[in-house]
Amino acid sequence: MLPAVVKLCCGISYPHVRSMAGLQRTAVAVIGQEITHLHQWGQIQHKLRTRADFSYNVPAYEDQLFYVQQGQEAMKKALNMLEDRDGWKVEIKENNGDVIHSKVIPGAGKIFRLEAVLEASVDELYDILFVRVEEMHRWNPSIQHIKVLKHVGPETIVTHEVSAETAGNLIGQRDFLSVRHSCKQKSGVCLGGAPIQLELFPPQPGFVRAEDGPTCIVIQALDEDTSKSSFTWLLNMDIKGWLPKSIVNQALPRAQLDFTRHLRRHLSMR
Repeated sequence: MLPAVVKLCCGISYPHVRSMAGLQRTAVAVIGQEITHLHQWGQIQHKLRTRADFSYNVPAYEDQLFYVQQGQEAMKKALNMLEDRDGWKVEIKENNGDVIHSKVIPGAGKIFRLEAVLEASVDELYDILFVRVEEMHRWNPSIQHIKVLKHVGPETIVTHEVSAETAGNLIGQRDFLSVRHSCKQKSGVCLGGAPIQLELFPPQPGFVRAEDGPTCIVIQALDEDTSKSSFTWLLNMDIKGWLPKSIVNQALPRAQLDFTRHLRRHLSMR
C-alpha cells in the first residue's frame, strides 16, 4: 500500500495463511464497529472545533464515511484477488525464500503477489507500515516522501506519496494519492489501499500521477514463533505514462523485492 512503489490470501505457500477467507470475513464484520467509532470520532472533533478557534485536518462526517468505505472496498477487492487461486505463475524465487507470483486479470492487467517471512511481530510491522508511514522514506530510498493529508478516524488515512528519483529506476518518478485502511486483529492485520482523487490536491507539476490499487498487505504471526510474521503483498499498480508493459512488468516485482530488502535492513537495526 506501499510503493513508490511500495506502498504493501489464498494460494499462499504458508499453510497458516490459507485461512485468509476468515480474515476477510472478519474485516467485513468490523465495518459496523468502525462506523460507530467513526461517529464517535466525528462527535469529538465537532466538540473540539466548537470550543477553540483552530483549524483541524479532519474532514466532515460524510466525507469520513466516504473515505472509510473506499478503503474497505479496496481491501475487499484486493483480498478477493488473493483468494482466487487460479492463474498464478511463479515470477521470481529468491534464495532466502521470498517468492513472487503473478497473474493477468482482465481490466486490471498484471498483478503481483509477494510472499515472505519477516523477523518482526505483527504489531511491529503494523506500526512501521501504517502508524508511522510518514517515516518510510528514512529507511526506503525508493520513496522521496509520504505525507498523511487526512486522518479519518483511527483506521483510515489519505496519503500523498512521491517516489524517489533513483539510479536504475526504469519507471521514473511518480506520485500517488491514496486512501489506506487497516483491519487489525489479534493474530494478523490487513492493510488495504486504493487511488483517490481530491479536488484540492490535483496532480503535481513535474510528476505522473500513478494509481496503486486496489492493493493490500496481509501480515500474520507464525504459529511456531510470534516474533516472526508471514508477509503477503498484492501489488496492483497502473503507473500511467507511455512505458512499454514489458518494462513495467519487469520493474514492479523487482520493486517489491527491493522494498522487502530495505524493510529487513530497517528491522535488523531496531
